[in-house]
Amino acid sequence: MTAQFGKHSFPLPNRSMPLLELEMTFMYILTQFSYFFLKMFGLSGFIAQIVAGILLGDVGFHSITEKKDMQNPMFTFINQEILNLIALLGYTLFLFLIGVQIDLSLICKTGRKAVYVGVSNFLVPLMVGMGAVLYFHRNWPLGNGQAVQLLFATAIQCSTTLPVIASLLNQLKILNSELGRLGLSSALISDLLYVFVVLIGSAAKSMDYDLLTGALNLGILVAFVLIVFYVGRPIMFWMIRQTPKGRVVKNNYVMCIMIAFLFSGVITHWCGMTVTAGPFILGLAVPSGPPLGSTLVKKLDFITNSVFMPVFVITCMMRVTLLTEVPRAHHWVVVATGVIIVIVFLSKFLASLVPALCCKMPVSDALALSLILSSQGVLEMAVYSLARDTWVITLSMYNALLCGVVINAIIIPPLVKRLYDPKRKYTGYEKRNMSNCKPNSELRILACVTRCDNTPAIINLIDAVCPTQESPISVYVLHLIELVGRTTPIFISHNKQKRTVSNFTSSENVILSFDHFQRDNAGAVNVNVFTSITPAQYMHDDICTLALDKLTSLIILPFHRKWSILGSNTTIESENEKIREVNMSVLETAPCSVGILVNRGRIQSIEAATATISETFRVAMIFLGGNDDREALVFARRMAKDSCISLTVIHLLDSVEYEEDDNNEVKLDKAKWERLQEREMLRNMDTSSGNRYVSYVEVVVEDAAQTTTKIRSLLDEDEYDMFIVGRRHKVKSPQTSGLEQWCEFPELGIIGDLLSSNDSQNKASVLVIQQQQQK
Repeated sequence: MTAQFGKHSFPLPNRSMPLLELEMTFMYILTQFSYFFLKMFGLSGFIAQIVAGILLGDVGFHSITEKKDMQNPMFTFINQEILNLIALLGYTLFLFLIGVQIDLSLICKTGRKAVYVGVSNFLVPLMVGMGAVLYFHRNWPLGNGQAVQLLFATAIQCSTTLPVIASLLNQLKILNSELGRLGLSSALISDLLYVFVVLIGSAAKSMDYDLLTGALNLGILVAFVLIVFYVGRPIMFWMIRQTPKGRVVKNNYVMCIMIAFLFSGVITHWCGMTVTAGPFILGLAVPSGPPLGSTLVKKLDFITNSVFMPVFVITCMMRVTLLTEVPRAHHWVVVATGVIIVIVFLSKFLASLVPALCCKMPVSDALALSLILSSQGVLEMAVYSLARDTWVITLSMYNALLCGVVINAIIIPPLVKRLYDPKRKYTGYEKRNMSNCKPNSELRILACVTRCDNTPAIINLIDAVCPTQESPISVYVLHLIELVGRTTPIFISHNKQKRTVSNFTSSENVILSFDHFQRDNAGAVNVNVFTSITPAQYMHDDICTLALDKLTSLIILPFHRKWSILGSNTTIESENEKIREVNMSVLETAPCSVGILVNRGRIQSIEAATATISETFRVAMIFLGGNDDREALVFARRMAKDSCISLTVIHLLDSVEYEEDDNNEVKLDKAKWERLQEREMLRNMDTSSGNRYVSYVEVVVEDAAQTTTKIRSLLDEDEYDMFIVGRRHKVKSPQTSGLEQWCEFPELGIIGDLLSSNDSQNKASVLVIQQQQQK
């Protein structure tokens, strides 16, 4: 077997397996090559797979061969059947994982706005599209069979599938935004209506041929659903109970579910439905989230979405024959299909836009939501492909419908990106930092917890800020949990537990700890606990949104690295790069000041240190100047109100500036005036705080080397339990010039990075503060 390109012929393997490997290699290479260029224009990997399918199909690969009267020399008929089976298996796994990730309990908790938009988004275009089909059937030369095909295409066009919407929102990085949550909820309602219509249509089709057979098939289907949910689902919960907390599910349990997955397709095939329906129903019965749902997703996600699904999309596009002339008998039905695509799209768009505007959404957000709910993707492509295989639609109609999907997938993402910017809500806000808070006013803090062992350190830090009834603190606690094994992110207010998710125990320890803290400081501390279950790349959006809504002045974030409290301090117990990315994103977009807490052990002993009069909790605040350092100084002054806390302010002065500031003959500019104000404020620290344990020290340094030496000496002396510094990101000064090149963690700033270095044996914790950055 040979493949001929021009005058050159190339030998091809004559056996199915080597040829299949060659075909899949070409598919993956073309997909990656296409994506390399398409991502420059903001297009997704799905479009790259479509392009690869076009290049390998009749439009591309076959058109450059000289033997046009023969089959494609590489993709032979036998191997195409093998490829189709692999693609169908991949799509079946894809639907199963979709079912696993859908949390059915969220249906009952969907808001009215999402219900209005979701119902309108499906029913209005369905009625408009069917009316258009009836009009075409009466006034155009269309047969009854062609009218049925148009009705089928109309029903599919009206669907708004949750996985496609979730994929688009993830691509645009707005999955966790307010618009993204509304889009997912609306898509869920619309998708359920579509499934209901499909089930009714399938039952009616079965009974149309034979009433007895149709009734029997319907009975088997109902029995299958009941067994899955009332027998299979309790068994899965038993598997979860048998799995120790924090452990993965046993492979034997996973194998049992995979056997049920394979058999479920056989059952629905016996019922006259597609082989993909059974695995989807089984997936819905699997408890979403950890440990069972997340384990299945982790084990199957890569091979499904990165290996099988590209093959599925490419094979679907390889069947498109745009260069083939449309038969005259199909001419009118192809034209009608094109008109139906446009009519249904416009009706879906308007049906989503009007309810959104009636709910007083901004026009740009309503337009973006309408475009999102009008998008199409791989699921529509799959339905059209299965319909073509079963001759429900013709090849010409299949070509037109897939062209509609491709155009839709290319146009909608950039339009949505232009209309909706999730960072827009953070711009133009007022000053929300500790420096601008009135004396003895309520301090609002958002404390983020990424793991339960962050809780004691954060509680002790807030307790050290000296909350009193005259100067209270409102603490908003946000427990961040990575979304695994689910499609839809969840945000829970535990003060309104009855109106959100019930029986949620992942945050139980966090809630109990902060409730105990509130009871110990009755009247001085008010605590509200929230939980966010979301992908790691969107956690910063929940943090910043909550800080904006609650008008907080400070966000406290745990550092991504955890040290071992017992034994040598150089031992790193764990490190989470995803949390580091979250911290960096919060620093960039936060609507208030941000503090990163590096807990190296001693902050755990604040309560023990303040329990006796003879001991104090020793805090050092290193000051160089600038907005961040002034914000850190305000925090340190608030801590100094507690008589059991010893505060030392160490002012690192540049030798040249020190001489100029003391020379009264030198003309004062704005920078020098600010430095004089800072020095005067610092010198009055010990008298203004009212705490006899507050001291101020000036240290003159000539360059960055002396600054490093001073920091290392502070660590070696081991006199302090905690350091407070400003981040001073991209602030140039002689005291730190050149040190930015050696900074391992830019989110901590230069001084914070030196204090948190793993080279030191010191166990003092570090709090790095960045003042609110107004844009």
